[in-house]
Amino acid sequence: MAFGKKKIRIIGLDVGSRTLKVAELADTKQGHSLKKFGMLDIEPGLIEDGSIKNPDAVADAIRKLFKMYKIKEPNVALSIGGYSIIVKTITLEAMEEERLNEQIHAEAESYIPFDVSDVNLDFQVLGENLENPKQLDVLLVAAKKEIVNDYASLIQMAGMNPCIMDVDAFALQNIYEANYDTEEGNVALIDIGASKTTLNILKGNISVLIRDVTLGCGQITQQIVANADCSVEEAEQMFHQTDPESIPPKELIEIVAGVIADWCTEIRRALDFFYSTYPGDHIQKIILSGGGANIKDFRDLLADETSSEVEIINPFAGFAVGNEFDPSYLERIAPQATICMGLAMRRADDK
Repeated sequence: MAFGKKKIRIIGLDVGSRTLKVAELADTKQGHSLKKFGMLDIEPGLIEDGSIKNPDAVADAIRKLFKMYKIKEPNVALSIGGYSIIVKTITLEAMEEERLNEQIHAEAESYIPFDVSDVNLDFQVLGENLENPKQLDVLLVAAKKEIVNDYASLIQMAGMNPCIMDVDAFALQNIYEANYDTEEGNVALIDIGASKTTLNILKGNISVLIRDVTLGCGQITQQIVANADCSVEEAEQMFHQTDPESIPPKELIEIVAGVIADWCTEIRRALDFFYSTYPGDHIQKIILSGGGANIKDFRDLLADETSSEVEIINPFAGFAVGNEFDPSYLERIAPQATICMGLAMRRADDK
């Protein structure tokens, strides 16, 4: 880098189906510090299953969020996930990267369920295959061009520059590596959002299984809506109240119990696939993020059913935090801030 060249600062923006989150970091001699963080709820239906249904309204909300927290930097890192993303670890013969690039693009159709002309492809070499040193393990990522373009256009509509397009699972891994000892063994990172759950299983600092499923806290909300005949906003308030008036407490407990049981079933399926691939291994720890991480009954049930230690992530642990931030507020919103913080760590010259 030339002396005097200004470093491009990146703002992390997590565009969720019910909440927008934004984070800005600053570089200090001691490392990263948290400069700004904020959240803003958006109306139900503006984003569904990762698809932006009302770009104008979402762009307005993004502008409002940046104005609320006085964020001036225009360069944004955001991420996508769900059905629009395919992430696979594949094995290929060892070769130079240029040839590898050609080989992956030539064989991509056999690895992804989309027409190769409809996706953006990227890959990262993980290293030699453990069983055959003449082969390479390669992480292949395919993202639907339509969805990538929709999110890039959204940021431009909001008057900003979409500088980096990441994957939810990678942003999750990014913030984990910044705050935890990656030598702890096998770890499952699980983000339970409003409409999607992202799972990323790591062996050390290598991702070996990534899966997105359409399960999330919105299931609880929708069942409350059906049972209490109320709006989505009212249902969300009831879910967070200790003694809601419009639905019997016992009924609410049963709704939550049924949904979290489904979550645990889906997570166990992913873990079983990991165990079938790596027999003899054990996932020592499950680290939860997203709004669903705050449900204690879910954490307890997941720990029982997986025989793993379960904890809530703290994405702020490895960062200097000034007195302007209320510690109790950061603790409360920490699970929801995780992907956003992982995005804010990105740099403009990252691969």
